[in-house]
Amino acid sequence: MALIIPDVLEESCTTRQALERLAAKWRILLIYAMLDGPQRPAALRRRLPGITQKVLTETLRGMAFDGLVERHVYKETAPQHIEYALTELGKSLEAPLAAICAWATEHPVTGVDMS
Repeated sequence: MALIIPDVLEESCTTRQALERLAAKWRILLIYAMLDGPQRPAALRRRLPGITQKVLTETLRGMAFDGLVERHVYKETAPQHIEYALTELGKSLEAPLAAICAWATEHPVTGVDMS
C-alpha cells in the first residue's frame, strides 16, 4: 500500500483538521496522562506541572467536544467527584503517539539553540 501524503495546507484537509485539534499545548500531554485510566482533575494538575485550573478545564471541555474524552460525574452534590477518561477515539491515539515517542528516542534534539 502506497503512502498517501495529504495536502495539509488546505483548510478542508481532514489531516490538517486532526492536527489542529491535537496541536493545543496540553492536549497530547493530557492524552498521555489518561492512558493510565480515568483521572480526576486534581490528579491531572499534579501530573502536568504548569497547567492552570482554567486551562485544564477549557482543554478538557474542548477534548470532550471533539470526542477524545468523556466526563463522568459520580457525586452530584458538592464537593463533586468528577473523572475524565479517554473515549475509544482518544485511546486510538496511543499507537500513533507511541510511534512519535519511538521517533523522538531515535532522533533526539541535540545542538539546537532554542534561545
